[in-house]
Amino acid sequence: MLHPERRTLFEEKLGYRFDDEKRLIEALTHASARGDNKRMPDNERLEFLGDRVLGLVIADRLGQIFPHANEGELAKRFNLMVRMETCADVAKIWKLGDVVIVGQSEMRNGVCEKPTILANACEAVIGAVYLDGGYRAAKTVVLKVWEPMLEIEPKQLIDPKSGLQEWAQGLQLPLPRYRVKHQSGPDHNPEFFAEVVIENYDPATGSGQSKRLAEQEAARTFLLREGIWRDERN
Repeated sequence: MLHPERRTLFEEKLGYRFDDEKRLIEALTHASARGDNKRMPDNERLEFLGDRVLGLVIADRLGQIFPHANEGELAKRFNLMVRMETCADVAKIWKLGDVVIVGQSEMRNGVCEKPTILANACEAVIGAVYLDGGYRAAKTVVLKVWEPMLEIEPKQLIDPKSGLQEWAQGLQLPLPRYRVKHQSGPDHNPEFFAEVVIENYDPATGSGQSKRLAEQEAARTFLLREGIWRDERN
């Protein structure tokens, strides 16, 4: 169960009060919390639904804000708005890490603050709001936090792999090459370690809960190390 005070604080951040608390609990429950109880629902189905609801809200709103943009421009903005990193950032605004429900070992290891778990829970919450209050309620929740980001220029939201590729192309270097060096951890909470190689530069490494995230972190490490990007996360 979710402590009443934590529920109240979370719903205030979210801007929505659930009629059915069971939907909220399901949205916050990571698969690791189930243990051997296979009948206990987790948030994977709600995540699937929430991803689609989020996509519809963002696509519709972008079409309204940029009525003369072509499909390519809209797609670039859309992809940046619904990507895992953006959902994880929204989860932090909602302070989802304070209420997400994970297994005991994962809780001790701070897994509830990992970007993939936060992003998945973010989408699951959107799905739960949709089921609890309908599309209008879900749209209000989404736009309350996404709206300020929608008009930001895509180049200001560029991901590390794209940034590194553009830098390499600008210097007429071969494209970056990525490889996963190894993987550790259980299936429900894996950790991948990747390396990026660019000709005439030392390799850079990164880790994450998916191959893509590990490659993104490797690219970010390279960009920061070479002074191409400044670390604005600190």
